[in-house]
Amino acid sequence: MMFILWLIAVILVISGIYVLLARRDLLWGIVLIVVGLLVGPGGVSIFT
Repeated sequence: MMFILWLIAVILVISGIYVLLARRDLLWGIVLIVVGLLVGPGGVSIFT
């Protein structure tokens, strides 16, 4: 379960960085990065 949470967090953060840099959408990029940090096993997981 920890690996799945880590993988989801990495995907969210990478897609947030992509949205920030490639699509120039500041709000969605920040939202994706923050959600990725919250879901990750090192952050405040919403699943525990």
